[in-house]
Amino acid sequence: MNRPDPRPVSRRTLLRGAAVGGAAMAAAPLLGFPAARAAGLDSGSYTIRYDNGARQTIKGLGFEIQSDSINSGNAGMPDLVSGVPFDLTPSERTRFYQQMLKIRSDRGFRYCRLALGLYHRGVTADGRRLVDRYEGQTALLAEMISQAGIEGVAAEYWSPAPAWKANNNLVGKSADGKTAYGLASYAPADLDALGEAMVADLDYLAARGVPISMWGLQNEPDSPAFYSSCFYEPAQYLAAFKAVAPKIRAKYPNVMIHADSRDGWKGTRGQALIADAQALRHVDAWTFHRIGTNADGQITGDYTSGALGRPVFNNEFEYLHPTSPFNRTLNTAHSIMNWMTFQNAPTWFWLHALKPTTNSESKGYSLGFWRPPHDTDFSHYPNIKAGHWDFNPENWNAVAGFVRYMPWDSVRHHVEEPVHDDGSAYTDHRIMAWKTAEGKQVFAITNRSAGASFTYTVDTQTAASFQGHRFGPSTHNQTLTARTGPVLTLTVPPLSVEFWVRSS
Repeated sequence: MNRPDPRPVSRRTLLRGAAVGGAAMAAAPLLGFPAARAAGLDSGSYTIRYDNGARQTIKGLGFEIQSDSINSGNAGMPDLVSGVPFDLTPSERTRFYQQMLKIRSDRGFRYCRLALGLYHRGVTADGRRLVDRYEGQTALLAEMISQAGIEGVAAEYWSPAPAWKANNNLVGKSADGKTAYGLASYAPADLDALGEAMVADLDYLAARGVPISMWGLQNEPDSPAFYSSCFYEPAQYLAAFKAVAPKIRAKYPNVMIHADSRDGWKGTRGQALIADAQALRHVDAWTFHRIGTNADGQITGDYTSGALGRPVFNNEFEYLHPTSPFNRTLNTAHSIMNWMTFQNAPTWFWLHALKPTTNSESKGYSLGFWRPPHDTDFSHYPNIKAGHWDFNPENWNAVAGFVRYMPWDSVRHHVEEPVHDDGSAYTDHRIMAWKTAEGKQVFAITNRSAGASFTYTVDTQTAASFQGHRFGPSTHNQTLTARTGPVLTLTVPPLSVEFWVRSS
């Protein structure tokens, strides 16, 4: 079913995630030294190909914003008006923009995922379009984007406005859980009108200072929920996409259109798009959800063979359960690195920047917590005052180093690294290297072992000095002693991620 890409080669997809200098976005194995064998799991030798090993451009990372309320445990949506930046005091808003979202002096996160119909769920009187649910909601999002230096939103529907739904409701599942609700009609005229309404939803945001960087028809279209959601059979997804995506393209030609925010090209909805040349020409990227899973799956899994040259990336990552069989900080760092190293991903998204202190899922979902004004139970998170926020170190320390030391449009470079006797990659000890857009050399190394150090011998191919910065479950941006190349010997303690940045 893999058909040739019918789009002209000048499509903007060749810019997004494309290799630098004409190099292909290779899906071939990226390990070097094919004859090398691991002498043990306490050390390894590596060579960074900063000379001729350029791979894909890494656009920058993304996050999601909860700008409206959801019940604890995702058990439906209350009438309560609560979200960020809305609940934060003015000074805490500024601190949130600067210390988490921007983090650098220039800019940090590139994309803000916006859940249309869920966290932006106000509805017009006719029920056909989405607008602010409380006064100033979009204005606050525009302020956040401007002050944090974010490029724009990844606008994606959790549900279209209710008038388009079979149940005339944002919620996608019946109270007894037996019925999944989708669109009320798939007639061509109705889908055409739906497309016009979805363009109007984007126009509403853009007119109020919220730039649009990406667009998706539906989050997890196979998974109706007791909160905002919409179910599409593969043929229904195809019909809706074919009607709406060309209208989005016509009005917002530079927006990246992705599918299907669950299983990319591998799922039945993605395959339906691939089988239809008219639909496929509007697919710029394939998006997957591999939520809280062991990041080794991005080493061994196949996410590119059926992508037809389009970039693939994970646009949602979080932890659904209170415990996991691996260290979350290191697993999250490995998820970022493995998507980019083995699947050539141009970006990666964490789920929520901040989650409320009131919600049971917040620890696994967030980079930080905020206390809504209505939460007066200080038996939990007693250090966070109403209208204030704090970091969630276990998750934040996994992501922060990449936001800080891998600026927008960095170019990943191949690393020759050792392998096990069976030819498989090291999984507990990962390395990734890149050059910033200005040409500064940087690389990251990890040690996922909980009990033993690991020594990297890294040939940087330059006599320059590198400054190290360490992160871990309880370590944030620890400055390390500078080292001078070309060969650096670096011993990484257990459960650590280090970023080495050329300093001279």
